[in-house]
Amino acid sequence: MSRAFNFSAGPAALPEPVLRQIQDEMLEWQGERASVMEVSHRGQAFIDCAAAAERDLRELMGIPADYAVLFLQGGATTLSALLPLNLAGPDQTADFVLTGHWGEKALENTRPSMKTHVAASAKAGGYTGIPGRADWQLTPGAAFVHYTPNETIHGVEFHDIPDVGDVPLVADVSSNFLSKPVDVTRFGVLYGGAQKNLGPAGLTLVIVRKDLLGRHGRDLPPIFDLQNQAKNDSMFNTPPTFAWYVLGLVLQWVKREGGATAIGERNARKAAALYAAIDGSGGYYRNTVDVAARSWMNVPFFLPDAALDKPFLKEAEAAGLLGLKGHRAVGGMRASIYNAMPEAGVQALVDFMADFARRNG
Repeated sequence: MSRAFNFSAGPAALPEPVLRQIQDEMLEWQGERASVMEVSHRGQAFIDCAAAAERDLRELMGIPADYAVLFLQGGATTLSALLPLNLAGPDQTADFVLTGHWGEKALENTRPSMKTHVAASAKAGGYTGIPGRADWQLTPGAAFVHYTPNETIHGVEFHDIPDVGDVPLVADVSSNFLSKPVDVTRFGVLYGGAQKNLGPAGLTLVIVRKDLLGRHGRDLPPIFDLQNQAKNDSMFNTPPTFAWYVLGLVLQWVKREGGATAIGERNARKAAALYAAIDGSGGYYRNTVDVAARSWMNVPFFLPDAALDKPFLKEAEAAGLLGLKGHRAVGGMRASIYNAMPEAGVQALVDFMADFARRNG
């Protein structure tokens, strides 16, 4: 077997030690004489597994007791539609700060259930930066302010937490979940899909301040009521048990690697190495994002001629570098260097890029 370095934006690479543990435990898990995919979510073995995952996440992120942690089915897109229903009534207003595609998607999913207002947008500049905080036009008394700290398609990332006063800050952290330390108490809600930094597709996480739940005044079906999910420990219905189990293994791996601080330091080094290769290529490779807003997780770049894209991708794949094709909305290349991507993988990409430029310059 020859595993390649996987730069896919999502579903994305998982840590190899986690995959090997899954392989070892696939047929018989925790003495249950069955796979984790076959045991009841109501059984004590899985209940313990789920509780351990929550404890580890709370420890790694410093999540206080007054926040609920939910493990739910679906993706971040589903949550961007469910959260407005749970956080506000239809006559209230939600503010949005747009820095890319996923912010736009959350806005679209909110419009049917409540009033919305675009407080700031970087669309006019092609989503290559972050609107200056002084230019944001926030709504007085807004129900919440939504933003996407890291936009996977455009490669734009906030490197600080915006101050929105007493209004709850809601963040889609799908693509930078646990990529560095973060002060959870600055947020009303953190949510995201697991399939980039935490586990397989099919599982979403919600970290929500408990006092924000149950205030919407709506008649929601119980399955859509996040307060109901919190009361039932995310098991009101059958959860995605396999994905939850894998997420727990990933969290254990993060702890062994030194926690969020060590992971963040590693991610900073990876990003710095890749941007240095782009900036030091004499213009052969280009990244068009404002330097201060460059993502640590998703690095888009362009070759001098789009005709070189197919040869680049073909040769990269032959060299064991997968998933480098840019999103169709942007084009070019994109290297997603999430937590599970080792520094050796980034170095392999940097070396390949230098060699390709020499041969095709």
